[in-house]
Amino acid sequence: MKKIIILLLIASAFSCKNTQGVVAKDNSDPTKYMNTITAKDLKKHLYIVASDEMEGRETGSKGQKKAGVYLIDQYKKDKVPFPKGATDYYQHIPASYLNAKRNQNLPDSENIWAYIEGSEKPDEVLVISAHYDHVGVKNGEVYNGADDDGSGTVALLEMAQAFAKAKKQGHGPKRSILFLHVTGEEHGLHGSRFYSENPLFPIANTITDINIDMIGRRDVEHAKSNNYVYVIGADRLSSDLHNIVVAQNEKYTKLDLDFKFNDPKDPNHFYERSDHYNFAKLGIPAVFFFNGVHEDYHQKGDEPQKIEYDALTKRTQLAFVIAWDLANRDNRPVVDKK
Repeated sequence: MKKIIILLLIASAFSCKNTQGVVAKDNSDPTKYMNTITAKDLKKHLYIVASDEMEGRETGSKGQKKAGVYLIDQYKKDKVPFPKGATDYYQHIPASYLNAKRNQNLPDSENIWAYIEGSEKPDEVLVISAHYDHVGVKNGEVYNGADDDGSGTVALLEMAQAFAKAKKQGHGPKRSILFLHVTGEEHGLHGSRFYSENPLFPIANTITDINIDMIGRRDVEHAKSNNYVYVIGADRLSSDLHNIVVAQNEKYTKLDLDFKFNDPKDPNHFYERSDHYNFAKLGIPAVFFFNGVHEDYHQKGDEPQKIEYDALTKRTQLAFVIAWDLANRDNRPVVDKK
């Protein structure tokens, strides 16, 4: 009888241990991981991505490919793998596709992707996008594109690193996250359009796109403070997404959310001018973060020393906490608008 009791106790203890092992971790507070996103690291990456060595990152150019290698090296360093179903970190795009709409003699190019698999709903995917191309070299001058869109490019690196650290410590996202660096944005949103037409994961399983395009400077409308960000598109398809953006900002970053360019009547039509639009066209809720146009937009003066790294950090952190909420909430954002 004594031996039977001992065996029952051992079995009970083993059962309890196993049960504890499958209990979901509390992912309610992202603060610890949000704070791993730092101005120091963003600056380090941006001075490389937007350096003369990358030759302005023109679509398909040697410089852009070199920048892509740097991004991949960082993902490898942070142990963020390429996605399930892919053979490497590249989604190859042929020149024939890039030149089909208007022939600009672009060579083959690549989207770059990295991936963190969800723990509970791995088939549902959150996409976080930024374009890593810029406009290259003009009249012997390198157009480095530090803000456009080096800022979004390095934001993705830091966000991925933060999620990887969370996963290593048992707080990985419940849904999967695809970090998508797209090419050809400057020539007509080609890279995001190619992904939307050739998705690695079903479009029906893609819950949201968070798109980051220019978040390192300020515009003349905000000359007195950089504590703001333009929010575009969040409410176009989903009231849920808009509410998530507002709530997470209020809770963690307290930026002034400027919805000026979200007005469908805005003459700039920024909603249709960055990579989120190719997801929104397919009914995927999308939000675009943007600092507005400044004097160095598409000029040779868009250099890393002009970036306001405190603003870049805070805006990246905002995108991160929104991504954290989307990846961990019980239900995906409901599409309740058309």
